[in-house]
Amino acid sequence: MADAEETDGKPKAKSAMLVMAAGLLTLTFLGAGGGWLVGTMIAPNVRSAEQAEEAAQTASASAEDKKEGEGGLPHISTEANNVVQLEPITSNLAYPSENWVRLEVALLFNGPPDVKVAEDIHQDVLAYIRTVSLQQIEGPRGFQYLRDDIQERVDLRSQGRVSKVMFRTFVIE
Repeated sequence: MADAEETDGKPKAKSAMLVMAAGLLTLTFLGAGGGWLVGTMIAPNVRSAEQAEEAAQTASASAEDKKEGEGGLPHISTEANNVVQLEPITSNLAYPSENWVRLEVALLFNGPPDVKVAEDIHQDVLAYIRTVSLQQIEGPRGFQYLRDDIQERVDLRSQGRVSKVMFRTFVIE
């Protein structure tokens, strides 16, 4: 009976520890192998993204060299696509008056662009922005209301010659 206790106590503790160590070692190798496999599948995509970014930087540098005499980035607005980009609108809000808004808008005309109508729309949007409070334009619903109000004002001012108002930037400070 003493032999049974001796053989049961010592060898089982060593074998359990040995099995647990072997299991941990196996799981470690499986985890490392899986990580290596996933890493090799993702790494080509990361490298291609870095190469694309470098190509874009060199392309923009060459474009800047070409446009250096023009004084800035080229606008999307041309008479060929009937788009007129308005000058940026910067104004303070009605309430709180210490908050400022900057808005860049482009107009899509149905026919050939009319510069006089575009200037009138610019002034009308500027006057409207000065009457808006921060609470009116908070959140996505408020921004949608602002877009709808500006589209309505543009429709009234242009008498249907402008089909769409495109927001390029909208920043509140």
